[in-house]
Amino acid sequence: MSTPSLPTLAFIGGGNMASALIGGLVRNGHPADRLLVVEPYEAQRERLVQQFGVRALPAADAGLAQAQMIVWAVKPQAFTEAARPCASWTAAALQLSVMAGIRSGAIERASGSGRIVRSMPNTPALIGRGIAGLYATPPVGADERALVERVLAPTGQTLWVEREADLDAVTALSGSGPAYVFYFVEAMMAAAAQMGLSPEQGKRLALATFDGATALAAQSDEPPEVLRERVTSKGGTTYAALQSMRADAVGEAISKAVQAAQQRARELGDEFGG
Repeated sequence: MSTPSLPTLAFIGGGNMASALIGGLVRNGHPADRLLVVEPYEAQRERLVQQFGVRALPAADAGLAQAQMIVWAVKPQAFTEAARPCASWTAAALQLSVMAGIRSGAIERASGSGRIVRSMPNTPALIGRGIAGLYATPPVGADERALVERVLAPTGQTLWVEREADLDAVTALSGSGPAYVFYFVEAMMAAAAQMGLSPEQGKRLALATFDGATALAAQSDEPPEVLRERVTSKGGTTYAALQSMRADAVGEAISKAVQAAQQRARELGDEFGG
């Protein structure tokens, strides 16, 4: 997909997520000279310039006024400090946030713009296999929603939600979700070692199993419950494993854990301001 008609974008913060977006845009034909990055750390600025050919500034200046979209990609706790010197030049632009916990009200107060899209991506975005939950404030039009989708397309899938509060659930499910998968893979690798397999064998088997099972579920019209039942013969090995998990209330523990993440997302939103 070529994106030569995308407008000038300014990234506030040049870390991993910004780099994933910038790299995807450049690979898909967006002119590097229409990408501006404000990044205070010299080594990171130099890496972005050398790798992608973008313009990189140590601090905000009037060049931000050229941007039709501002992409907020700083750590949530750094947002207020990062936004203060940008405020003079951001009010006319569409605001896209990839920050966790910073609600649209806080972004509007800091930027002067009510046209805001909040995105909750996850780390597989770094390899183009992520999914981002999206929420747009009412002033954001259909064309601007489509523009956001094009900007985020190199990182993976997108999913719109109608309520900003739903981003807390997205954060808990897919934002934090890769860590749950890694945790399960760790446990499978530990079990493999206890059964006499090497770490390399355990890792390969666990990762291939997750990759294949999720691909099968994505391509199938049947729900995961049916797919699970097809693997499970009563009295067989899978049945024994699932019975053990049920006895240990693994399903309930997973649900409780995801809801704990949702609650923490709400608390962070309250902490950083609404």
